[in-house]
Amino acid sequence: MAHERQVSSRGRTIGLWLGLVGCVLLMVVPVDPSNAPASRLAAVALLMAVWWVSDAIPLFATALIPLIAYPLLGIMSGRETAPIYFNSTIVLFIGGFMIALTMEKWHLHRRIALNIIHTVGGGPGRIVLGFMLAAAFLSMWISNTATAVMMVPIGLAMVLEVEEESGKEAAHTFTVALMLGIAYACSVGGLTTLVGTPPNLSFVRIFEILFPEAPSIAFGQWILVGFPVGAVMLTVAWLLITKVFYRPSARITVDRGVVETQRAALGPTSYEERVVLAVFALTAFLWVFRVDLQLGLFTIPGWSRLLPHPELIDDGTVAIAMASTLFFIPTKNRARAARIMERDVIPRLPWNIVLLFGGGFALAAGFQRTGLAELIGNQFAALGGMPPFLLILMVCLVLTFLTELTSNLATTEMVLPILASVAVATGVNPLMLMIPATLSASCAFMMPVATPPNAIVFGSDRISVGEMARVGIVLNFVGALVIATMVYLVALVVFDIDPSVMPDWATAIASGVEG
Repeated sequence: MAHERQVSSRGRTIGLWLGLVGCVLLMVVPVDPSNAPASRLAAVALLMAVWWVSDAIPLFATALIPLIAYPLLGIMSGRETAPIYFNSTIVLFIGGFMIALTMEKWHLHRRIALNIIHTVGGGPGRIVLGFMLAAAFLSMWISNTATAVMMVPIGLAMVLEVEEESGKEAAHTFTVALMLGIAYACSVGGLTTLVGTPPNLSFVRIFEILFPEAPSIAFGQWILVGFPVGAVMLTVAWLLITKVFYRPSARITVDRGVVETQRAALGPTSYEERVVLAVFALTAFLWVFRVDLQLGLFTIPGWSRLLPHPELIDDGTVAIAMASTLFFIPTKNRARAARIMERDVIPRLPWNIVLLFGGGFALAAGFQRTGLAELIGNQFAALGGMPPFLLILMVCLVLTFLTELTSNLATTEMVLPILASVAVATGVNPLMLMIPATLSASCAFMMPVATPPNAIVFGSDRISVGEMARVGIVLNFVGALVIATMVYLVALVVFDIDPSVMPDWATAIASGVEG
């Protein structure tokens, strides 16, 4: 462990100096002498990219660099840069997280998980499926890290029972299958909704910044694409884990009493849980059906049409409105709290992620403002002759394996502006590259450092790196293929994309350029 910390510290130091040296070199040798702001932004972007990848300083601290560098280097004023860090996407993230934290406070998430596992039940394979379904569902709405932290102890309790009945060696395949199932389901569930994982929200805002004339990405539209991807990935992951790589021995028996004991310990559903469940369900409904949903042959009209100013309502409005109602509803358990949600929720919000969002949004704004996006895109014009499906598949593979070693949010925020510019330069609808890249950022399954759920499961000391990588590398390739296929078949319909036509709004990335 000490050796790992030493290696990690050395890597951070190397990254720190590499970022600084690279930044200085690009300042001295500009990428485009005719466009000084774009050249200086390239230096800032390289510095942030290297520091994000190497974790030279905390990720959120790197995200603050534009607030200092943009005004000093003449890229954007401080007055223009600061508001980028707080916007409707951040409001959606905060509102959704407030509801998620309240679910955790009243243990509603635990009851949901145990009920799903109990319902699926059955033999070892079905138990793994039950855990995966519970983890995936919860990760659609709350942090995948929090989901993994909750699910792993439940899983370990069951593992101990199996080991006691069948022996540790005989139970090992079941143990590995269950731990991997939890980790992978947490990641897969998160990609299905906009609030499920930070890269999804980051995509929405970066897309708005780069293409201000484009229609906004709505929660309902995303789930029409993300849910099929998640459902297929969850099925494939379960089959690979339990039927191919770690098929549980027929000799082991699974005592469902562990789940029953934990369900009984929760007691009857409390009034507070019922209130939070009602607010959560209503919020999800309002998100999904806020705008018209195109379902091929027919359209489901959005409820916002009933309001006098539907164009002024967005998913962030819904999130804050519904979360705020919990501040007004009194509890019956006054010993624990006076209201369903109280002031303690605000300090518990992940403000480091909010700052990390802001840094990525500032980078995207700089790319659009200075013309660096167009400059980079023009270097990839030759890709215009590549078949769209192969181009999408290539993007999926690159993002999947890149995020094995880097933060998926930081990576997404670095790559999306570049992909947008590549799309414009090659005559491809930007959504055809940006959507699969965002989904792929959540599909790194090989390494313990790839995602928080992987790290949490690895920390249980019940699984080795090799056992995780063995399934993970196959799932990485399968995930890239599934995402590319689903985007090509489903996203084209949901987002009304014609692969052969460049939409008018896509020129906004170039029209926003200032010399």
